[in-house]
Amino acid sequence: MINRRYFSLTLLLLAVISGMAVGQRKINTKVQQPQVNEINRQIRVVWDDYGLKPAEPASEGEWCRRLYLDLLGRIPSVEELKEFTSSKSRNKREELVNKLLYDETYVEEYARNWTTIWTNILIGRTGGNDNNSMISREGMQKYLRDTFARNKPYDRMVHELVAAEGNTEPGTENFNGAANFLIDKVNEEQASQATASVSQIFMGLQVQCTQCHNHPFNEWRQQKYWEMNAFFRQANARRVGNRRDQSGMGSILGDRDFRGEGARPDVTQAVVYYEERSGYSRTAFPVFVDGTAIARDGRVKEVNRREELANLITQSEYMDKAAVNRLWGHFLGYGFTKPIDDLGPHNNPSHPGLLEYLGSEFRKSSYNTKDLISWIVLSEAYALSSKITSVNSSDDPALGESPKFSHFYLRQMRAEELYESLVVATQAAGNRGSYEEQEQLKNRWLQQFTSAFGTDEGDETTTFNGTIPQILMMFNGDLIKRATGEQPGGFLDQIAKTPMPGNKKIEYLYMSALARRPTKDELELAQVFLNLHEQDSTAALSDVWWLVLNSSEFIFNH
Repeated sequence: MINRRYFSLTLLLLAVISGMAVGQRKINTKVQQPQVNEINRQIRVVWDDYGLKPAEPASEGEWCRRLYLDLLGRIPSVEELKEFTSSKSRNKREELVNKLLYDETYVEEYARNWTTIWTNILIGRTGGNDNNSMISREGMQKYLRDTFARNKPYDRMVHELVAAEGNTEPGTENFNGAANFLIDKVNEEQASQATASVSQIFMGLQVQCTQCHNHPFNEWRQQKYWEMNAFFRQANARRVGNRRDQSGMGSILGDRDFRGEGARPDVTQAVVYYEERSGYSRTAFPVFVDGTAIARDGRVKEVNRREELANLITQSEYMDKAAVNRLWGHFLGYGFTKPIDDLGPHNNPSHPGLLEYLGSEFRKSSYNTKDLISWIVLSEAYALSSKITSVNSSDDPALGESPKFSHFYLRQMRAEELYESLVVATQAAGNRGSYEEQEQLKNRWLQQFTSAFGTDEGDETTTFNGTIPQILMMFNGDLIKRATGEQPGGFLDQIAKTPMPGNKKIEYLYMSALARRPTKDELELAQVFLNLHEQDSTAALSDVWWLVLNSSEFIFNH
């Protein structure tokens, strides 16, 4: 009995995978935004230059699923999907984008998703989980959640993160969640991690490799690294209380006078010394990467170096392009450079004119992140199918080619997206508890896939790779067991008891997970389970449900 059951499960899994590109239906791609039209024009120029023909538009279900994943970090519910696909409006795509970005119904989910994304960028998946860390993960998330819920301008967010002072822990006096970004980094030897992270995240400049020597591929010199590093020498991080015994009062990030280095330090000429590989000792003062110098005085009341750095970053084109490149990479799978946070002169972007244009338009929009998001997701490139054909097969960034965006690049869901999507697909959202409880539950699950490495950049990686055994680990939690089990009152039990034909129940499962109806072959194979469990429709649906959830189609954004 078990062998026959799993043989049928394997057949259905193959059918699910093969059905990914079925049911394509073209959608209206006309949008009345000049920025969108300019994106389309510049992307098409590259297609013409390389003799590429774009893929056909994605089906409505694919595009809708893609949009929910990228904006909210989860797939749409069946009701949300049907509402979009049944709409007769000629501007239905633009209307859905505006709804997800601006409707009060989705504010919390939008903020939650982008809080997750930026928490991982700023402090990593492991930041704040170690008792030795001064980071409050909750404090970081609270700051970001408020930032995205209010649609705070991007330049303001960057300024607040770089110049932050205050207590890291929510509920404490002088709480400032933004301080969690740098609280641990400034404590690294000579603030090396702060120097590297700020440059890389907000300006797309990987200066860390010039800490000990000149850059091997461009004009960046060791001097530039130490001039950037000098901006962080006033920063001071200290712990308050003891987090280990739950009596902690957080940690405080602030600034104090920097007297300079050397045998005779001078606070009015607060110098930093570094050594070249030749052994010669050199001096450095705070100078921005474009050559703008600030006063050399190390007294905070005379010049706050981090405050000055925040001003210089937000006034620079480096920030504009770095933000655009990061967001484009989020939505299209690849940025204009690889990696997305390396915009140095040695790494030419694939679409330099478009990167320049979008950076300029982002600044003109007063750094409204939702405007930039809207332009990208309403573009023709974002609306293409992921299907590769003979006329665009050469467009494969995975082989080292620069991306041309002639088709949508398949990418695996982030672990957080998979978690949230499963909760939506199984209608378990109502049993999740408070926001804090939801995040704690998710964070505990995520920790099993994350490893940190002690590099200068504080690198970490997720060992989540989407294999079936790893996905099955997700079902260990009580919440997930209730959502996917056959217990009375559960998701599958409710569907089984709904008065509709068996094929409609199977269709509902496919719509819940894959945003499409099953193919004829998939329905026939599903019927095997209905026949096999003739007296127990919940068990039959359970077999189908597990296979759909564990298919590559479910775990990929396509």
